[in-house]
Amino acid sequence: MVLGDLRVQALKRAGGGWSYTIVWPDGRVDEEADAFLRTHEGSGTQKTYAYHLVDHLRWRVREKQTTATVSLRDLHRYMGAVGAKVPMPWGQPWRVPPKRPYGASALEVAAACLIAFYVHVYSVGGVNDELKAALTVGRLPTQADRDRLLLGHVTTSLPANPLTRRGQGHRRRHPKMLPDQARPELLDVVNTARDAMAVTWLSDTSMRIGGLTGLHLVDLHLRENAACGDCPSPHLHVCHRWGNPNRAAAKIKPDWTVVDGVVTGGEIHRVSPAMISSYFTYMTTEYAVYAAGGHGMLLIQLAGPCKGEPWSADAARGMLRRAGRRADLPGRITPKAFRHQFTNDVLDASGGNPMVAKAAGNWASAKMVDEVYGHPDLHSPEFESALRATWGEE
Repeated sequence: MVLGDLRVQALKRAGGGWSYTIVWPDGRVDEEADAFLRTHEGSGTQKTYAYHLVDHLRWRVREKQTTATVSLRDLHRYMGAVGAKVPMPWGQPWRVPPKRPYGASALEVAAACLIAFYVHVYSVGGVNDELKAALTVGRLPTQADRDRLLLGHVTTSLPANPLTRRGQGHRRRHPKMLPDQARPELLDVVNTARDAMAVTWLSDTSMRIGGLTGLHLVDLHLRENAACGDCPSPHLHVCHRWGNPNRAAAKIKPDWTVVDGVVTGGEIHRVSPAMISSYFTYMTTEYAVYAAGGHGMLLIQLAGPCKGEPWSADAARGMLRRAGRRADLPGRITPKAFRHQFTNDVLDASGGNPMVAKAAGNWASAKMVDEVYGHPDLHSPEFESALRATWGEE
């Protein structure tokens, strides 16, 4: 067996969308992994867990471990090998260049995936009692846990993940914003009207890249008092669809429907005049020339053998990365940075009102906005002025 031959296999579903499983080099499905991933059928979690789990199973092959023999210490060694801080030697790092170690969020996902996988395997097959006992531990609920739970005052224990060190990876940090003047610099170097539209739409909304590349023309209501009645101003609807040919899908899944050709529901984003202007420039030039019939999606490929077909999220990320390099901007330009920058700018413009930023950015809660964005910029003039006044220099 060649190391790394285990792979994730994507399967087109009859009803639209995709399922994911893990297969061996000879095409055999890994039964344990497949049974576990089926419990997340029809969700984006299945794809995420599949790619985290295949990495772990490849490591397990190298270490000559099986489900029946792996221990909690082995799982800690694996977490250390992919980037976690663990108080033990873990041997050769598993994710060597060009792969990067997992970041804090990815480590949390990996820990959640591993504990869910091994607990599921035990519940089905009843193997490895020692590991099952080590993983199914509890912890005392925090006040935040009680606030989220109905009758939280009677809850005395919650599941704990022993693969996540206490206090590590859970602290919110101020997110990475775009470099100064990133928007005009990017617009100066992009090569097409489509790319300029993507930069503008990401800058003026809090859309994620999967939502942007998953837009259909019917989702756009770019005039006032549209027939949907959801918003009197120009807006768009981000609708979660499993069957998009480019596999783009919105992260959150509010209900939506189409009645007499009019989309209602979904995640609604207000549209700026600059967005409308970039849309008409794109539609009257590149889209009118290259669009292929049938798919009805907004963003299309403009070159290559698939010209006119839907543009993928990965292709959009690559465009932003290359444009950032051409503009000589520091760091890596990512779609998520636009979402963070938009929320931060709205929060500043609203005088620090997290309710406004929550509504504008379609965040889950104002508390989340306040925790992540509601602290001062340590390099802002206001912060410097406050320090100088405290020091008696003003």
